[in-house]
Amino acid sequence: MENVAIIAQLTIAFSIIIVWVFRFDNIVVEFKQYGLSDLIRSMGGASKIALSTLLVVGIFYKEVVFVSALMMAVLMICAQIAHVSVRNPIIKYIPSFSLLVLSLFVAAVDKGLL
Repeated sequence: MENVAIIAQLTIAFSIIIVWVFRFDNIVVEFKQYGLSDLIRSMGGASKIALSTLLVVGIFYKEVVFVSALMMAVLMICAQIAHVSVRNPIIKYIPSFSLLVLSLFVAAVDKGLL
């Protein structure tokens, strides 16, 4: 199960990097749609990138995995709330919901619950 959790950690990290670095123009449009400020967008993006980095570091230093995964899950819950608030189509919910599930899975494996 630990190897599956490592794959999940890498999936989360690479997904965040792809969206927040290479598809940033899409993020700018979405945050305007949500009515959120540039500061909130920048803080959220920086937090997600930092947590992604910690999830990768966590492959080698297990101490950072649980908190990083839980904090990422919280950010993904916020993303779900943002999608609900603007009544996005269900397809828009899928990426953040998937990352939410993966984050909770990683946290559960780290604590020995799975």
